[in-house]
Parts: sequence; C-alpha cells; structure tokens
Amino acid sequence: MELIDEDGDLFGVVNVVDALVVLLVLAVGVAGVALVFSDDPAPEPDLDSTYATVDMGSQPAYIVDAINEGDTYSPNDVSTMTVTDVHLTPRGSDIGVTLRVELEGELQSDDSIAYGGAPLRLGRSLTLATSRYELNGRIRAVGDGDALTREDATVVVRDTLATATAEEIAPGDEVRLAGRTVATIENVTQFATNDPDQRRVFVAATLRTHRQGGDRRFGGSPVRRGQTIRLSTADYTINGQIERVGGQLQLGSASTRMVTLRMDDVRDDMADAIDPGMAEEAGGDTVARVIEVDTRPSLIIATGDNGTVNVVDHPIDREVTLTTELQVRETVSGPRFKGDPLRQGRTVTLDLGTVTVRATVVNVSG
Repeated sequence: MELIDEDGDLFGVVNVVDALVVLLVLAVGVAGVALVFSDDPAPEPDLDSTYATVDMGSQPAYIVDAINEGDTYSPNDVSTMTVTDVHLTPRGSDIGVTLRVELEGELQSDDSIAYGGAPLRLGRSLTLATSRYELNGRIRAVGDGDALTREDATVVVRDTLATATAEEIAPGDEVRLAGRTVATIENVTQFATNDPDQRRVFVAATLRTHRQGGDRRFGGSPVRRGQTIRLSTADYTINGQIERVGGQLQLGSASTRMVTLRMDDVRDDMADAIDPGMAEEAGGDTVARVIEVDTRPSLIIATGDNGTVNVVDHPIDREVTLTTELQVRETVSGPRFKGDPLRQGRTVTLDLGTVTVRATVVNVSG
C-alpha cells in the first residue's frame, strides 16, 4: 500500500493537508501545556528596605519582657519587619514601647516601598506578631538609621511622699523596665512639711529620652517644666512634676533672705525648746537657721467678777517670733523656699532636729 495515493490521501484515509493542520494544532497545544506546567519561576519582584519608628503604646510588663532586637514578622511573601532598637519608658502602671524597625517590601515605580501591600504612611497601623507576642502600633517616623535618636536629660522632680518612703531614695538608684535602665537618681533633697508623716522631696534624675518631632520624650510625653513624670524602683515610686530641665539639684543655694516668722498660742515647753543657732539641713546644706527668738505670753481677754474686761497674759501659751536666715531660690515671681513661694502670710515648716516649727511669714527682707 502506498504512503500517499493518487488522490493525495495519507494511507488512502486522511488528506495530507488536513493531517498537517491537525499536527500543527497539536503542537501548539502541547507547547501551551508545557508553558503552563513548566517549573520555570515567575520573575522575582524588586525588593528594598527602609527604617521606621513605631509607637506600640502602653504594654504590660509580661509582654515587654518578650520584646527583643532581632524579632521578625512577615505579613506576606515579599514583606518583612525586623526590630532593630527598643526604647521603654514608664506610662502609668504599664510600660510605653517605642520600636525602631527595618521594613522590607516591594520597590515601587516611584522608588517608595510597599510593605504588606500598602505605602508606609505616617500614622499607619502596623502589626508585629511573633511566636511569643502580638502588638499593634502606629508609624511615627520613616527614614534612615536602625536606631532611635536618644539623649540623656537631667531633670529636677518634685513630689510629696511618706517620710519612710522618702528616706528610701538614694543617689545611684536606677529605674529599670524589662531589664533596661531608663532613668538614674543623681541626687535627692527632702524637707519637712506641715504633716510629720510627709516629706517634700526634690530629686535630680537623668532620663534616657528619645527625640520625636523635635521633642525629647519620656513616658510618652515631652520633657518640659510642669510635666508629670513617674519614676518607680523596687522600693518606691515618685509621681511628681518636673520643676526644672537641665542643671543640678541646688535648692537653697541661690541667695539668702532674712525672714521673720511668728507662731501664736505655743505651749511654753515648746517655746522653750527653740534656741538661736538651731538649723535645718538638707543634702549637706543649711537651708534655714534661727538667728533670734523672742518669746512673749499670749494675750487673753478675761472678765472680772465685777464685770470688767481685762487683757491679761495667758498662763501657758506663748507668742513666739523668730528671726531666721533662709536659703532661697530667686525666680521672676519672687523667692521660693523649699520649692514654694515665700510670701507674707504663707506657712513654712522648719525641721530643727529636736523640734519642728510651723510658723507664719511676717516679713521677708533682702
């Protein structure tokens, strides 16, 4: 039998032209199937990375203990977040967490990076989920550098504490969060108050701050005068206001004022216990010294048997006038003694060692 007969049929059955068309279709089909099911990978996207500051808000201690530099998270196949720096500050009873992270994502035509399929906009919410914890925060800054911009700031903090608590504070004490030192007590001075169980405390502390938007921040707030700040150690908690930013704790060393103080209706034994030369000291400095003591009987109005009204000396109570030398800090609003304004009519407290004096300011001279 001939391969192609006289009619042009293949084996006398199929037209040669038709057979070629069928073979061409089969070849194209096979080539398409081979292309679809081939093992050749799709082109890899172009990747790049940048750094961002992410505020994770306030977190409990058990979460913060698990956060470390090097922690990673990938929301998809082309995006990865890596923690490069961790900054902690007190925020109430919890801990404020600010992270510096490296964000890798797909490079866009405008040279920006798409992380998790979206641009890195300020304020955007980001998730950091590892095998140990999951956090959500917001982007506060984007730019170069794998570390937060840190600065040490020295502040003077004022608080009123229980006497026993105040006595626990000492230079060198550290405020630590999750094993990291965030503040150090440099110096402390304490004064008596009208309440024998309370002490006025001034603490100089060095804070580990970070810069954000031009501000030095600690505890989630800018470091400035009047700002409330919390410093907590294993033995005590200071929750006071910043009196001064920068400088050292030098209360009572700016100038000296002669101040007249008066106490009314003082028991005679108490009056006899106050002598010239008695002084109050704090932090190795003399902040108050008694120069003169003038004691007179208090006056009372007595009615005689015949109805007459007489002014007579009280048999026990005394009126005591003290001339004192007080160390004050001069301010634009006037002198301040132990951090409080020193004005006529104000009450001041002097801890003279064996006796505590609470007296009214009568006169303040230069």
